Amino acid sequence: MNMIRGILACAALLAAWPVRAAMPAHFSTPAYLSDVTGAQALAWVRQQNRRTDDTLARDPRYRAFHDAVLQVEQDRHRIPEPSFMAGKIFNFWQDAANPRGIWRQTDLASFLGGRPAWITRLDVDALARQEHRDWVFQGAECLEPGDSPCLVRLSDAGEDAASLREFLPLSGQFVPEGFVLPRSKQTAVWEDRDTLLVARDWGADRGGVTASGYPFVVRRLRRGQALDQAAEVMRGTPGDVSVEPLALADGQGRRIVLIRRAVTFFEDRYGVVTPQGVRMLDLPSRMDLHGFAGGRLILSVNQDWTPRGGTRIAAGSVVAVDPAGQAAAQILFVPNPRQAVDEVAVTGAGVVMTVLDSVRGQAWIFRRAGGDGGAWRGVRLAMPDMMSIHIVDADRESGRAFLSVSGFLTPSQLWLVDCVGGSARKIMELPPQFDAAGLEVGQSWAVSADGTRIPYFLVHRRGMKPDGTNPTLLTAYGGFQVASVPDYNPVVGRLWLERGGVYAVANIRGGGEFGPAWHEAGRTVHRQRVFDDFAAVARDLMARGVTTPARLAIRGRSNGGLLMGVEFTQHPELWGAVIIGVPLLDMEHFETMAAGASWVGEYGSMDEPAQRAFLQRISPLRALRAGVRYPEPFIFTSTRDDRVGPVHARRFAAKLQALGVPFLYYEDVEGGHSGTVNAREIAHERALEAVYLSRLMAPAGQ
Repeated sequence: MNMIRGILACAALLAAWPVRAAMPAHFSTPAYLSDVTGAQALAWVRQQNRRTDDTLARDPRYRAFHDAVLQVEQDRHRIPEPSFMAGKIFNFWQDAANPRGIWRQTDLASFLGGRPAWITRLDVDALARQEHRDWVFQGAECLEPGDSPCLVRLSDAGEDAASLREFLPLSGQFVPEGFVLPRSKQTAVWEDRDTLLVARDWGADRGGVTASGYPFVVRRLRRGQALDQAAEVMRGTPGDVSVEPLALADGQGRRIVLIRRAVTFFEDRYGVVTPQGVRMLDLPSRMDLHGFAGGRLILSVNQDWTPRGGTRIAAGSVVAVDPAGQAAAQILFVPNPRQAVDEVAVTGAGVVMTVLDSVRGQAWIFRRAGGDGGAWRGVRLAMPDMMSIHIVDADRESGRAFLSVSGFLTPSQLWLVDCVGGSARKIMELPPQFDAAGLEVGQSWAVSADGTRIPYFLVHRRGMKPDGTNPTLLTAYGGFQVASVPDYNPVVGRLWLERGGVYAVANIRGGGEFGPAWHEAGRTVHRQRVFDDFAAVARDLMARGVTTPARLAIRGRSNGGLLMGVEFTQHPELWGAVIIGVPLLDMEHFETMAAGASWVGEYGSMDEPAQRAFLQRISPLRALRAGVRYPEPFIFTSTRDDRVGPVHARRFAAKLQALGVPFLYYEDVEGGHSGTVNAREIAHERALEAVYLSRLMAPAGQ
């Protein structure tokens, strides 16, 4: 299918603002905007950025907002996020002196003592200066057990494609004549110290990339070989999302090397690499693999599953599966209707799990009674309520794990879990990063169009008057089985809550708040439920007297950016301000843009008639109409986003311009889909948002 139909001569789009209030029935956005780094497209981007900066960055409030965000981003009092590695604690750290970051090491005792003696192992700023490259560190894949050597992942400006280099973490040295894999969207794991399994773009003649832009051929690369000498191990198809290797180790030093074939975004086939080739495993197609414990694969099932010769296991459960097929699957945890498994990690002595119960975080540990053959027993750990609990890292050689705990008004805490002793203790916490005095958190429920009850969190001043005058910022995600939980956000705290704003987080369908069924209810042609849920929360806020349309702002990014685009076009009368971040907006063509083809399982496909009709109906780009009174949106994206890409946002802005609808647009020339890559750029973008919200939403006199 063509990405742009009926291309017209659109140079007039760059003329004076606004252009016109009507457009031809077959209007198409300028073709040059699809050339991501083309000169004409970047000239358009610079023009829009200048206009936005002239409007927002020159506002007298901008500098204070910028400095507040910068202080948060560069605050040295942040908790250093620890990783267990090679018997040490590693951490990647960015601050004013190290904007690209340093990868550093200390020992566990000094880390727990609160005064770690850090040793820098990789200085990314120094490497970038030395090589004249815009390097962004994206982690490392290390040989287990022992965690050495590693393949360090370096991205140019934050894009998903990266270069891989062999590195010795305990000496801080790249290996002379070691493995070097040039830039590609790629995955590599260690089969042994001198052998890698690699999935990458091998070239059209040997196995290129899928329609989603990811590799589908895995090859074995031995030390000293050139890439074109690597022998094929497994091949998927160009119609898959991706094919990639992974290597796992348990606490007893056993290793298993697997290949994951992602048939769709949500359906996988796994095979174990053996000397005789790849042996496919009898596993559910919809599942999440978490690790290897006691010789068993630990996984969550996202569909009802009956193992061969076994009994039915309910969707949402966590199970242990024998990859050799010699033992029956064992159930660790089955959630009740209020619960959903959030995160799972394997330690050397058990499994750590976080669970949502009515979207409130819990932490559990599971161990086997009587060794490898025993049943699993779970214990819930004593943790604070109304919090989010995330797994930071788990030690595959001991029973330890780190958890982060935070709430809307509770600064981040770091907890240490001991699976052997069944205990958890707080070891660090941050001082408050904004003034939460007089604020409180509540949970309410709205009723969606089909009668489903939708929970949402509300953060506001104690004694808030239900008179509709409260400026409110509402956000949600609603997709890919990702849950929105009560995390501490000092930027929202400083730039919104401290200034009297109300903050609301909606737990709409499509997410993972109540497990696979909650996600399934909002997938493909059922996605209108997601949009209805969000609008229902907005109307509930108004019915309760919290706010009114003139005082209600909404914000979302990525899939949440699609949500904002739909709400902007379906219910323009409900919003006073709309922030649309790194969004999908052209749903008729998303499959042919960047990595869009990988999300057919979430959104549907234009090749299926019923799904085509739905995508055409809800696509924000198509839905824009002349003569509609829209709120002025703030749209932001990134030139270097090679996942969603900036073209969605560009086309949407160009059509708004053609309609004569005011908008503000900002495109960061660096950073990938996950965001900007340095603190000053983050501060600039978030300060623009804050001025935008203040200009439209703040009470009179602020």
